[in-house]
Amino acid sequence: MVGVVVTGAAGRMGREVVRAVSRTNGMTVVGAVDVNHVGEDAGVLAGVGPIGVVVRSDLESVLRETGAAVMVDFTAAKAAVQNIRTAIACGVRPVVGTTGIPAEELAELSRLCREQGVGGLVAPNFAIGAVLMMHFAGIAARYLPAAEIIELHHNQKLDAPSGTALKTAEIIAANRTNEAVEDRTELEKLSGARGGSLEGIRIHSVRLPGFIAHQEVIFGGLGQTLTIRHDSISRESFMPGVIMAIKKVLELKEMVYGLDKLIFA
Repeated sequence: MVGVVVTGAAGRMGREVVRAVSRTNGMTVVGAVDVNHVGEDAGVLAGVGPIGVVVRSDLESVLRETGAAVMVDFTAAKAAVQNIRTAIACGVRPVVGTTGIPAEELAELSRLCREQGVGGLVAPNFAIGAVLMMHFAGIAARYLPAAEIIELHHNQKLDAPSGTALKTAEIIAANRTNEAVEDRTELEKLSGARGGSLEGIRIHSVRLPGFIAHQEVIFGGLGQTLTIRHDSISRESFMPGVIMAIKKVLELKEMVYGLDKLIFA
């Protein structure tokens, strides 16, 4: 039985994780950490009924007292970095869906995992369909190097562009066999109208209530366009990927970035 501690357990994604883990054979929620709803039963918060695990605020104490094997983190970037450090120090494997963690911090956390021999996974998106979208975009980039990305999320998302959009742009850039098509825009009548740019790939971020997580990649070629789109219409869409990560992170000896490392391994 794999013991799982959920950080950010009182948040929307944290509650989904509590529900998913509680309903999966072979694993169980042994700890719940959040700065909100301290003292309340995590199962009640998640809508699955009492599970005998109350929300606490001290992660290190929870990890050491419960003997957890895996920590699942959906918090904010600054908190997540410290949570991951704490998990590694306790010999607990982190599975992280929090985005916006700086690259230099990820590199340092990866080094700590290697030194401690602790496996870990940081993924910009746990929806398996989104991982396939990025994979297909990499294939398309070999033949249609001109691309732009539009990502759409709820208005409570703290970072822009999304981690998925940045990862997609990196995959496209790495798979291009021809030079990027020149963007000849000379005048932006409204600053930011052309979005941000990563290696010549424009990324546009939309933040509106009603969205969950959506992305389309538009490729342009001679006389044709190709659009690859993925939509998460509920947060349940991320849970099969989270459950997969909890299972497979037990086999890792270092930190990896992206659920694709597990799917296409």
